[in-house]
Amino acid sequence: MIINTKNTKYYQWGNNCQAWTFIQSENVIVKEELMPPHTEEQLHFHNETEQFFYILEGKATFLLENGKVSLLKNEGIKISAKQIHKIGNETSEDLRFLVMSFPGNMNDRINIQH
Repeated sequence: MIINTKNTKYYQWGNNCQAWTFIQSENVIVKEELMPPHTEEQLHFHNETEQFFYILEGKATFLLENGKVSLLKNEGIKISAKQIHKIGNETSEDLRFLVMSFPGNMNDRINIQH
């Protein structure tokens, strides 16, 4: 079956951010997400889950334990388990990206209050 943003699970999060879940299993979760200008997620980490983010459009800024990293279209970053992180869109353009999580545990997220 062909999977796209029109025929898969959709939800909104944060400040008008959008997500489409393409694959969700115990092994992997694959999503496409769209973040409007000047939005960000909450700082967090995963105990067991590793993630890979791949930028489709725009510029992403990741806040990591050792500082900020910016990614452009066609660039990716691996986030290790237990690595504190958050993705943000500090620009005036939309940010669109893929995020893959291994394994596919939806409950493995610990938010950090700041």
